[in-house]
Amino acid sequence: MNFYTIIIGTEILNARREDKHFVFVRDELKKYEHELFASLIIKDDEELIKNCFELVKADKNSVLFSFGGIGATPDDLTRKISADVFTSKPLVTHEQFKLDIIDRFGDEAYPNRIHMAEIPENSDLLFNPVNNMSGFSLKNRYFFVPGFPEMAHPMVAEAIKKFFSVSKQKFRYTLLANTSEEKLISVMKKIPKHIELSSLPIFKDKKPMVEISLNGEDKEEVENYFNLFIEELNTINITFRLI
Repeated sequence: MNFYTIIIGTEILNARREDKHFVFVRDELKKYEHELFASLIIKDDEELIKNCFELVKADKNSVLFSFGGIGATPDDLTRKISADVFTSKPLVTHEQFKLDIIDRFGDEAYPNRIHMAEIPENSDLLFNPVNNMSGFSLKNRYFFVPGFPEMAHPMVAEAIKKFFSVSKQKFRYTLLANTSEEKLISVMKKIPKHIELSSLPIFKDKKPMVEISLNGEDKEEVENYFNLFIEELNTINITFRLI
């Protein structure tokens, strides 16, 4: 699965608010040995939101957590765009959500708040523990929640626990070598694409260092490829330490 977050909020980009969603989703996924594939913070712009949703839809392995834009004000664009992109159908009124809005706001549900119940066809509601104004999901893989962290984060945590709590075990091996990346590129080229390779250059006391890390599902295979780096470093007499 490729996990995406799309965080919609001009107020984050112009520094009126600080983002709190990226770190939360990253750490929540980590509990179940998952990682984010991509995270985007974007303006409340209709064309941009649509393009980002289309990018996620084009990935057959995508899981999306979308934050913001599901309210009833003119700048709340997510509900309509999500329907256009993920269902190719108009918004429909979710009857239970409609009743929840009326129950909470009474006459003040009209003329504006009631529109929050207009969501993509075949959506499932995501319970909002703060005020019962739901988020929604499609196909148990596209999740749309409010921009408020205190509302959104419990919804996302519950979705991850319910649908993505089972993951394949992965094995990581890491070393820190007293050299530049350049010395190890020949070994890096031998690592197959299904093994995750991370090469992080570091400068300490004006001297180059590099952190090499391999991560994969087959413990023996990952260890064997990791040993190629150790052999190369020993051959060219470069010191390193395992971390």
